[in-house]
Amino acid sequence: MANELKGKRVAFLFTEGAEQAEVVKPLEAVKKAGAEVDIVSLQKGEVEMWEHFDKGEKITAEKAVKDADASDYDGLVLPGGVANPDQLRGDEDAVKFVRDFFEQHKPVGAICHGPWVLVEADVVKGRKLTSWPSLQTDLRNAGAEWVDEEVVVDSGLVTSRKPDDLPAFNAKVVEEIAEGKHKEQVAA
Repeated sequence: MANELKGKRVAFLFTEGAEQAEVVKPLEAVKKAGAEVDIVSLQKGEVEMWEHFDKGEKITAEKAVKDADASDYDGLVLPGGVANPDQLRGDEDAVKFVRDFFEQHKPVGAICHGPWVLVEADVVKGRKLTSWPSLQTDLRNAGAEWVDEEVVVDSGLVTSRKPDDLPAFNAKVVEEIAEGKHKEQVAA
C-alpha cells in the first residue's frame, strides 16, 4: 500500500549507536508507504549507526532535536541499539520531544532498547509493551506491563523486541500512523 501515509510526516529520533537495521528498515517502510521523513538527532549532521557493536553506515540528521517540534509530525519512530537510547534519555530536549508526541496523542514506535527513552519521558505507566528483554525490569518499575511478544500495539504505541521483529513492527508503525491520533495515547 504505497499511499497509506501520503501527506504524513514522520520523525525518526536517534543518535550515534542506533542499530542500523532498526533505522534503515522502518525508514524504508514509512517512505514506501508515502510519508515524508525527517531524521532528528542530538545535533544536525552525520550520525553513525551500528550493526550490533560494530560501527556501521552514516546517515545525515536534518534537524537537531532542540530545533524540532512534535506538532510538525504525524508520528515518531525510536530505533534501538544500546548506546543510542541511553544517550537520548540523558538529553532534556530529546525527552521533551518524545513526551510531546504522547501529549499530542500521536503514534510512536519504539524497538529494542528504544523504550528506555519512553521510561525517561514518563509515558509508560499503565501501558502494555515489549522491548529487548534486559529492559523489562526498568519498564515494569516505570509502571508498564511488559510482555515477550513480537510486536505490541497499545493505543498508538507500537513496540517490538529486536531486529528479527522488524517486519511486524514496520507494518504496525505504518498502520498506526495511517490511523492518526489516538485519544488514549497520553503522557502520564
